Amino acid sequence: DESAAKLRMELDSVPELVDEWDRRVRQLEIEREALKREGDKKKVDIINEQIANAKEKRDSISAAWRNEKEVVDTIQGIKKRIEGLELEAQKAERNSDFEAVAKIRYGELQELQAELKVSEEKLAKLPDDQRFTNDEVTANDIAGVVSRWTGIPVNKMMESEKTKLLHLEEELHKRLIGQDEAVRAVADAVRRSRAGLQDSDRPIGSFIFLGPTGVGKTELAKALAEVLFNDERAITRIDMSEYQERHNVSRLVGAPPGYIGYDEGGQLTEAVRRRPYSIVLMDEIEKAHPDTFNILLQVLDDGRLTDNKGRVANFRNTIIIMTSNMAAETILENFEDLDALGEDKRQEIIEATKDEVFELLKENLRPEFLNRIDERIMFLPLTKEEIKQILRLLLRRVDKMLAQQGMVLKMSDRAADMLADLGYDPQFGARPMKRVLQKEVINELSKLVLANTFTAGDTIYLDAPKDELVFSKEPFKGAEAGPKKEAAPTKKKEAPKKEKAADERGKQLDELKKATKDLEDAVKEAKEEEDE
Repeated sequence: DESAAKLRMELDSVPELVDEWDRRVRQLEIEREALKREGDKKKVDIINEQIANAKEKRDSISAAWRNEKEVVDTIQGIKKRIEGLELEAQKAERNSDFEAVAKIRYGELQELQAELKVSEEKLAKLPDDQRFTNDEVTANDIAGVVSRWTGIPVNKMMESEKTKLLHLEEELHKRLIGQDEAVRAVADAVRRSRAGLQDSDRPIGSFIFLGPTGVGKTELAKALAEVLFNDERAITRIDMSEYQERHNVSRLVGAPPGYIGYDEGGQLTEAVRRRPYSIVLMDEIEKAHPDTFNILLQVLDDGRLTDNKGRVANFRNTIIIMTSNMAAETILENFEDLDALGEDKRQEIIEATKDEVFELLKENLRPEFLNRIDERIMFLPLTKEEIKQILRLLLRRVDKMLAQQGMVLKMSDRAADMLADLGYDPQFGARPMKRVLQKEVINELSKLVLANTFTAGDTIYLDAPKDELVFSKEPFKGAEAGPKKEAAPTKKKEAPKKEKAADERGKQLDELKKATKDLEDAVKEAKEEEDE
């Protein structure tokens, strides 16, 4: 019923895509009027261009929809006429009016059937990705409604999903840099499950991720949730340090009758019961009380868990990921000088470190628990080259924020090298890189944008010609990709550049001070008006 009602509304109303572009045009027109009051002609010209492009896109989509709707309306009209004629033929047959029956069935109906065939062929010629409406409810429509109700993805595997699963490693690496072994192990487990070659009574996969902080253990879980369930938030995250005491363990399945929290259900069981297709992420598993592992044994073995009210939570469509930092020091010590060694030596150290780490894991976790886990995966410390790739990944988010204001950021390789050097710390992984990016790039950019040094339509060039980050509207000069490889300039040439950079920074500082003063004056005037 819901699918049919949705289809009826789609046939009678403007498509969502056309409506979105229409709203976009109205929004841009409102922005244009606001900019006209400010007197910013440059921004108004940019908005006018965006409005023209948006209108062109809206009109082309709207024209395609009207053409399709005309064909669909024709098909529906013919079907109604056919249905009416069939009823007339049945009535005439009951009244023994065989001449009328023959006229309808072998004359009018056949003409309408021919018209219907022509219209349906015309509709079928339209590509599926350019269709706005359907004239009938399909299995995919019903599956989509069920998916929205339950949060469970459509079970029918489309060709696009099969392709995505075959190239799952590539999809995960769009968010996660390095850690090839971990990505491959997780991807293999998912493919086994989707292909129906996995024990159906167990979770899709269960993993222990071991490694230092900031190397991508949690990021891999988020990437997997986004790829498989189209939602990064499809994660039930449990901090196992909250379950160090024995009396806290019961919170996983719910408090016993008579205790506080009995009506709330279990933190683990309730989350999975509400969202059976998700990832269960258990952080710092080594800190949990030993009784916690008794509960998890049933989950890993049977894929089910009963809560305090007798309700069964099904874990068979979940991926269980446990993280641990217990062997972080061992990994960091062994990999301290790894970059200086050859590839052969590197592989030897990796294998030797794995043996140490897994031996430490056996000492801290019970054998029957470890035996039920699909994969134990050691995450490697990040190299400087991987940190540089992570920097590029983080900059995409900055690009998106600047794009909303009509600006573009371009960074030279020597600036990237400098930031990577500042953000490289094997002990803390990728997190220092985030802090360096915020301090050295985002904070400085925000000041320059507020000072109107950069406005809509500008391309911001970030370079480090003298081991100092410089923001400019001028394209890169010299060897963009080769920091520190070119010969050092003479002092005679260096002085004017320093003076120019100093003048530029002084000018930017003056603009920032002026903008700050204007803001303070505006606040002061607003307060005075309020007092009056």
